[in-house]
Amino acid sequence: MSVSSITGTTGSTNTTTTSTTSANSNSVLGKDDFLKLLVTQLQSQDPMNPMDDKEFISQMAQFTSLEQMKNMNTSIQMTQATAYIGKQVTWDNEQGVEQTGIVKSVRLVNSEPKIIVGDQSLALTKITSVAEPSTTSTT
Repeated sequence: MSVSSITGTTGSTNTTTTSTTSANSNSVLGKDDFLKLLVTQLQSQDPMNPMDDKEFISQMAQFTSLEQMKNMNTSIQMTQATAYIGKQVTWDNEQGVEQTGIVKSVRLVNSEPKIIVGDQSLALTKITSVAEPSTTSTT
């Protein structure tokens, strides 16, 4: 994510900060982005009329809550992924061919759990079915 312009205007009683950002549809705002915006907001405020302490504390509380929810979501996904260990899963490969194999392990890659089937690493969203392993399954 890149900040293309930041403009601050000060009036007699308030400060307005606007920003224009450019990001593709797959981008996600993270904690670093939030902190950059917060620092920019603090730098652009009117020194004669600084941001209210209550507003600052409220923003930090929201940020902390968001971070905790993100961590909880990762933990839930990891728990779900570990439940697949030893199970037979089915997914479609890049060519659209259905594949089946037994989940051997789970790995955390960029805060996203990946299940390991044979020599392939798969996202949970790729899995189309989960079943108890059969004696004719392939890995």
